[in-house]
Parts: sequence; C-alpha cells; structure tokens
Amino acid sequence: MNIPENLKYSNDHEWLRMEGEFAYVGITAFAANELGDIVFLDIPTEGETLDQNEVFGSIEAVKTVSDLMLPVGGEVVEFNTALEANPALVNSDPYGEGWIVKIKVTDPAEADSLLDAEGYKALIG
Repeated sequence: MNIPENLKYSNDHEWLRMEGEFAYVGITAFAANELGDIVFLDIPTEGETLDQNEVFGSIEAVKTVSDLMLPVGGEVVEFNTALEANPALVNSDPYGEGWIVKIKVTDPAEADSLLDAEGYKALIG
C-alpha cells in the first residue's frame, strides 16, 4: 500500500500536505480502497472556516456515504473541481490528482498532532 512519507495522516484516514500557509487534504489509498468506487463528493463548506476534526463534506461510494473530517483547522479555500466530472480520481490517484480541498491553515502546529507515515502504517495494520 502506498503511504507517502511527506504527508501527515489523521485517524479518520485523511491526509494533509502542507505548502506554506496552505494545505491540501484528501483521503488515503487505504480509505479509498475500503470505500470502493467513489461516485460523488459533496463539499458544501467552501469559503467556511472550520476547526480541526470538523466535518467539511461527504464522500459517496457505490456502497456507502462517509463524512470527511478536516485534519487541521482552517478556511476551505478551494474544492478540486476535477472531482465533479471524475470522482474516481480519488480512487486512482488519492495523493495527487485526487486531492479534495485546499485550506488556509489556522494553526500549523495542529499538524504536529497527526500521524506520520509510520504511525499511519501502524494504525491500518
């Protein structure tokens, strides 16, 4: 299973890639595999500022719908519009083209509470 070393991970299977004051958020390959074929994403929070671990949207697969949790607090500044036409990018490239939202991070220190790649590997066994 692909677990990039340069990302941080939440216990809820979201990943975080910091880029200055901004961060990209998506779900892990493990989560995408567990959900199955992704068919729709609902991100009604664009433009809102949310706290760490707050729900920022939902992801719908053929067999289930799951909440998406923000790994760190911040303003949801962009939704990956490529996912509107092709939500399966979350399955095929979860750490690249399948990113879900870009946020302006409120407190970068919150990222310190997230798991590194080794910690995430231990979480999923």
